[in-house]
Amino acid sequence: MVRDALGHHRAGRLSEAEQIYRQALEVQPDNADCMHLLGMVAFQSARNADAAELISKAISIHKTAASYHSNLGNVFQADGRLDDAEACYRTALDLKPGQAEVYLNLGHVLKAQGRVDSALTCYRQCLFLKPELAEARVAESTALLLKGEFAAGWENFESRWNTKDYDTPLRAHPQPIWRGEPLPGRLLIWGEQGVGDEIMFAGLVPDVVRAGHRCVLDCDPRLKPLFARSFPGVEVISGYDAVRDAELDIAAHLSGGSLPGLFRSSAESFAGATSPYLDADAMKRERFHSSYDDGRPLVGLAWYTRNRKSGRIRSIDLTLFAPLFTVRDIKWVSLQYGDHDKLRGEAEAAGAPLLIEPEVDQFSDIDSFAAQVCAMDLVITIDNSTAHLAAALGVPTWLLLPFAPDWRWLLAGDSSPWYPSIRLFRQPAIGDWRSVLQRVEQSLATALNRR
Repeated sequence: MVRDALGHHRAGRLSEAEQIYRQALEVQPDNADCMHLLGMVAFQSARNADAAELISKAISIHKTAASYHSNLGNVFQADGRLDDAEACYRTALDLKPGQAEVYLNLGHVLKAQGRVDSALTCYRQCLFLKPELAEARVAESTALLLKGEFAAGWENFESRWNTKDYDTPLRAHPQPIWRGEPLPGRLLIWGEQGVGDEIMFAGLVPDVVRAGHRCVLDCDPRLKPLFARSFPGVEVISGYDAVRDAELDIAAHLSGGSLPGLFRSSAESFAGATSPYLDADAMKRERFHSSYDDGRPLVGLAWYTRNRKSGRIRSIDLTLFAPLFTVRDIKWVSLQYGDHDKLRGEAEAAGAPLLIEPEVDQFSDIDSFAAQVCAMDLVITIDNSTAHLAAALGVPTWLLLPFAPDWRWLLAGDSSPWYPSIRLFRQPAIGDWRSVLQRVEQSLATALNRR
């Protein structure tokens, strides 16, 4: 019976597996393995509370099963219960030393707690035990980048292509991958990850051009008008076309995310970067500004992201912005993507005096969105594509960061080497957005008094 359940489980037929596990437990209620596996089905079905309860019951029956403790740690980590997750992983390692993947997960928890050096120790122990594990190489890479150790950090960043759930596959172009050498033809630079990443890595395109290389930039089609205007000496395309690409004289290719390894190997290497490097449509920008202008400063706001991996810790409930809306003489403009009617309802429910522009689809029409962003005097945003767009356009941008930020924002400081126009507001403790917004409110009031 259990063997049948395992077959369904491994094949992803979770409801069938769950039914059989439950039948087995009716016959043998103290079957710890079935209890544990039933908990894993719940976890894979996003029923984390059920998963924690079931795996905890399995542990009470079989206290020395290291895998039970490790998987309970995974559940707690997914729920943001970092201290509990750490305790589970350490128990699993006490019971069964030498588990590479458990060291990797413990490292993730420690990094989320802000203990980056301890996380690095775990990642390196994982690599000692399992050198081929790409996830550990990338984890070590991003932890080093978070510390600002750029040269060492980029070394293993290329291992991202070999991880199991990386969002972008490595392109299989017939031309070789570029290593920085002189080229007889053009360099094809192609986008990876999301729109925000494409915008950030596009900031290195001027470096490539200054180095004397002719470029073709392959980007998300939504970015094509903006990039074509911003990089007039670069041919901007979207998507692979064998016939067209054969006529472009391409000699080598490279993903945008691999450019920093060639051009940003030290903190000093950021000094000569072009900033701002994106150029919005001037006529559209003027039209938005004229439409919004009533003599008050225009402040744009974005407060959530749908990112499935880290959206929960980066997004902020709109109601928490209430203190900002009490600052007088500001006209607030929503820069948040999403259904306009739903956004309007959310704003009304939160008492947020946000102008929601019906003519702009911030998700699909990025060129118009860029012009709208350029009409702002200030942008206040969470870590999402709006932050990258506003900063790349040179708009003063206040970025609100969780306690454990993404690697590109570094561990400390209120500025960013990637974008001179950004000011960073960091959580002082995990989940503490109120303190962040209190500082933003004070900074807004100070800025207005100086006008």
